[in-house]
Amino acid sequence: MIAPETKYAKSGDIHIAYQVVGSGPRDVVMVPGFVSHVEYQWEEPRFAHMLQRLASFSRLICFDKRGTGLSDRVPSIPTLEERMDDVRAVMNATGSQRAAFFGVSEGGPMSVLFAATYPDRTAALILYGSFARRAWAPDNPWGRTEEDLKKRIDLIEREWGGPVGIERFAPSGANDETFRRWFANYWRLSASPGAAIAVYRMNMQIDVRHVLPAIRVPTLILHAADDRVAHIGNGRYLAEQIPGAKLVELPGEDHMFLFGNRDTIIDEIEEFLTGVRPDHEAEYDRVLATILFTDIVGSTERAAALGDRRWRDVLEQCYKVARRELARFRGREIDTAGDGIFAAFDGPARAIRCAWRIRDSVRAIGIDLRTGLHAGECEVVGAKIGGIAVHTGARVAATAAPGEILVSSTVKDLVAGSEISFQSRGIHTLKGVPGEWPLFAVTADLGQAQT
Repeated sequence: MIAPETKYAKSGDIHIAYQVVGSGPRDVVMVPGFVSHVEYQWEEPRFAHMLQRLASFSRLICFDKRGTGLSDRVPSIPTLEERMDDVRAVMNATGSQRAAFFGVSEGGPMSVLFAATYPDRTAALILYGSFARRAWAPDNPWGRTEEDLKKRIDLIEREWGGPVGIERFAPSGANDETFRRWFANYWRLSASPGAAIAVYRMNMQIDVRHVLPAIRVPTLILHAADDRVAHIGNGRYLAEQIPGAKLVELPGEDHMFLFGNRDTIIDEIEEFLTGVRPDHEAEYDRVLATILFTDIVGSTERAAALGDRRWRDVLEQCYKVARRELARFRGREIDTAGDGIFAAFDGPARAIRCAWRIRDSVRAIGIDLRTGLHAGECEVVGAKIGGIAVHTGARVAATAAPGEILVSSTVKDLVAGSEISFQSRGIHTLKGVPGEWPLFAVTADLGQAQT
């Protein structure tokens, strides 16, 4: 799946970065934990899978809190009230009148406060690995002490830029070198050391325990039984204090939801919001497919030069051309995001020939494309497909030069004996994809009739 377009909502004088994924019948606002980056989260296949599944039954709204990710930096620690203002600004910008809130870790207390303050805009409340008070107190024995805080701050001062805290946040991925690199980059891109420390300090001031009895919306609480960051006592306390809340205790010790429990978490959320638990035997399958991604070269500059209205016209013309060729070569459009098209084919030769025709046809209207293809086993969920093969196809496209149709060695090998010729583009490392990948540019397509 192509990562969705990042947009900005204005909250007072602060710009809040957000993305909208999917077009389901209900809005879900995902309130991030500690720090976040709405674009780089798509670089981790497990994270992308979680987001895709959430968006399969909702219109998912993701954002970066002020001071983190792609949102504006701020000179002081933001209050929960300011963060509520930011959420309302994002909801207004996306036309969301009412949404379910999915508060992750530190995002939970703000979600609780929002649900109590704006029940008319809150359809449901979902809390994962969260808490009502972060600091230790005699009646909050699972909280963090001032000594804990000092140790965390000292660690950030010394080691920020590396996979700081991975053994606590994601112990299941602590020995995976690819995940360790993504984790370190995610922290670094999401916040500076000073911003991360400010968030830690703000967390120690959070206490929304008095608000919990005022929650009057359906509430689901999900918590890993051996969570190393937020003790299970936090989840149990939330369930006891919020009227009618449902608590689901999950096995494991990961605070991040990217490993063993990830599909169970989404299953619980889907059943909670829709009333139907997904039947994976019926809806979840795997098929071999050839994945095609296109991306318009210089789209940002072209959009700025043409203006929004004229650029939309150009995009629609480009999509029209691409869809005509997809129909001709039996391709299935899966998604569009930003200025690209994501499609799937049941044959690699058809996919290459379709890509060739699309590229040549859009050149006639002044558009140049980067195109990438990869073939592999894909996960099928309803009308969508996902999995590492899709992520690999997107990364191949991102590696292509302007005007180039770039394919993985898998695609090249599958069309052996055809009249399609290739030229090696060397060995590449693809972001978020394990291993090294030989890539090849399509240099000739003789006989472009359908196969």
